[in-house]
Amino acid sequence: MGELKRDEIWVGNEKFVPYLTEEQIQKRITELAEEINEEYKSKLPIFIGVLNGSFMFMSDLLKKININCEMDFFKLSSYGDAKISSGKVKLVKELNADINDRHLIIVEDIVDSGLSIKYIEELIAGHNPASMKVATLLLKPESLKYEVKIDYIGFKIPSKFVIGYGLDYAQKYRNLPSIYALSE
Repeated sequence: MGELKRDEIWVGNEKFVPYLTEEQIQKRITELAEEINEEYKSKLPIFIGVLNGSFMFMSDLLKKININCEMDFFKLSSYGDAKISSGKVKLVKELNADINDRHLIIVEDIVDSGLSIKYIEELIAGHNPASMKVATLLLKPESLKYEVKIDYIGFKIPSKFVIGYGLDYAQKYRNLPSIYALSE
């Protein structure tokens, strides 16, 4: 497959160009962590990552969380190998943690239509969490089709297809430290 160039990335005949640098991402994650540290200083939250995409964001976020916390993961599937969501979400991996009467922080890489967040809200509603907030690295406000509340937003972006920093194209390019957008 070869080495990935960092100034532009070609996927077939589609060109992706730098959109958010590693430095911009890390600076914003530090700011989000400070906000969460302050808000949850007297609580014991459970950070729940949504796999696969959230793994890099959640890892870097938790490195900057200086309060006691726990973590767990959901694995959902709605994309397959396509660039556009199938519109159906299925649960691939359930939580291991008991979330009854707990403070949850759902960690997403990107909120696009809002379908996954809506699905998660419905999934955990019966478990009576004490609270639930959502942190996402990226939010596409123009693409939202469901009314969902996002509490911690890294960056609001236009409806561009992006890869890198956990975000994939057919399961590839997650390992890039920066985020790249499909060139117009």
